Amino acid sequence: MGAAPVVVLGPTASGKSAVAMAAARAVAGVEIVAVDAMQVYRGMDIGTAKPSPADRAEVRHHCLDLVAPSVDFTVADYRRAYESAVDSIDRRPLLVAGTGLYLTAVIDRLDVPGVWPEVRAELDGDATDSLWARLVALDPVAAGRIEPGNRRRVVRALEVCIGSGRPFSSFGPGVASYPPTEAVLIGLRWPRPRLAERIEERVDDMIAAGLLDEVARLADAGLSRTARQALGYRELLDHLDGRTSLDEAVATTVARTRQFAVRQERWFRRDPRVRWCDVDGDPASEVAPAVIDALRP
Repeated sequence: MGAAPVVVLGPTASGKSAVAMAAARAVAGVEIVAVDAMQVYRGMDIGTAKPSPADRAEVRHHCLDLVAPSVDFTVADYRRAYESAVDSIDRRPLLVAGTGLYLTAVIDRLDVPGVWPEVRAELDGDATDSLWARLVALDPVAAGRIEPGNRRRVVRALEVCIGSGRPFSSFGPGVASYPPTEAVLIGLRWPRPRLAERIEERVDDMIAAGLLDEVARLADAGLSRTARQALGYRELLDHLDGRTSLDEAVATTVARTRQFAVRQERWFRRDPRVRWCDVDGDPASEVAPAVIDALRP
């Protein structure tokens, strides 16, 4: 592994990419690493707010366009791609992070369990209460870290227990642990009402830029289970399938993106290592100086 990274993090639509580009222009040789669960997919450009071709021509970016949207992609896959990318960077890498789990996996070197699709398929048919009782019996330590009603996490814990033959909790303390790190974490923090406005503006801009056509094209080629989770895509797929109007799909996208931004904020806020920068209007001018200072020797 190379030099410890500088990280720009925050919720969707907070201006992370603008801050990173401003910093990269100011410090020679900086290369950007995207830490985003959906920007790994080729062709999912508008809806994931992927860096523009012009930005990518100006500053080298990593961990974009890694796989086709028809492929399931996991945090373990991302960690391997990340480690290969940073090994190729001579200077300190600049991470742009919106996916908290992916960021934790790479800066804290999480021991990431594998995946067992056949086990998950068997579990998906059972009631959540039954799954929870089974997890309590198999791995009470993991059960103590998970809300009983959080079906996604309960299923994942059971998948690992059954598939690996060892307790899910044996893979380490997980995302609730914040060990010392050489990484510098700088977070963007907006007043929530203003961030909500920015999210609505961004969704409107994506629709105007052709997001519906992008989704239709990708749907024809086939989208994996993980790719279908991308905000905007699943809502517009409902519209294309005739289940909602376009206006309803757009309104649902805005609402779900706002909810997602709140979850991102909560995830990052738990990390005591983050240095927060309050943003009033222009994230690039207000936050980039702190990032530039961290990047310079």
